[in-house]
Amino acid sequence: MKGRRPNILVLFTALLIIGATSMALAQWRRHFRSIEEDRRGVPQWEVDRQFPGDMFTFARVRYDSYYGRGGGGGWRTDYPDSDLNFSLRLQQLTTIKVNPDPVIVNLTDDNLSDYPFLYMIEPGGLVFSEEEVLALRRYCFNGGFLMVDDFWGDRQYENLEFELARVFPDRKPFEVPLEHEIFHNVYDMKEKPQVPAIGRAWGSVTWEDTRDGSDNSVPHYRAIVDDKDRIMVFICHNTDLGDGWEREGEDEEYFREFSVKKAYPMGINIVTYAMTH
Repeated sequence: MKGRRPNILVLFTALLIIGATSMALAQWRRHFRSIEEDRRGVPQWEVDRQFPGDMFTFARVRYDSYYGRGGGGGWRTDYPDSDLNFSLRLQQLTTIKVNPDPVIVNLTDDNLSDYPFLYMIEPGGLVFSEEEVLALRRYCFNGGFLMVDDFWGDRQYENLEFELARVFPDRKPFEVPLEHEIFHNVYDMKEKPQVPAIGRAWGSVTWEDTRDGSDNSVPHYRAIVDDKDRIMVFICHNTDLGDGWEREGEDEEYFREFSVKKAYPMGINIVTYAMTH
């Protein structure tokens, strides 16, 4: 799959067709949610359970928050819809074999290494325990990949930076240039995508305000790398890719402008990088 770059218009067309189904599916969910409450109406698909190591599983990190520090909505934000929808679209739009059932993990779980990709969201109030610091450091240096998403402003970033400095005291996040392969390995991103929460976009404004007065108009994609320059931690700041996954069936314009053009292509690029490095 590495090196294949489908035209974004192909994705756009395909997802618009899927999108019409999504709108109908959203209404179906409201009326028949009791039929399959745990999956929010997202369909299942067949997988070979005898070879779980051959499947990609979307793994969301559970963590503790101290809301007085940087704010944010905590680890459950957008759950489970974003996890389910992204797993479905990754299965549909790529050749990756995807587990239809996302999981929630703790950094101290004994089987954490079974999941080469971890997703962490809203880290503005994140607080790691000492055990989690050691576990995350071990996980990343053993080949794991952590994606951090959906947080805005200077205060929330400073909180994440502080916690990551405990994990990697000798490494600092740096801005990843647009030329890096993570922006081009599957879908050729022409800019660093900024995705606001649904209802926060109006006109040309695609960013969210925070109470700290910081300028959130520029999305930042930062990374921490290992000694071989492999990205271990990929930080998506001043953007909310997860909302583009979660809200795809709620508003046609939001789906078209943010889910199709930004959230899904960037998410697929990130997972592809994580699974091939």
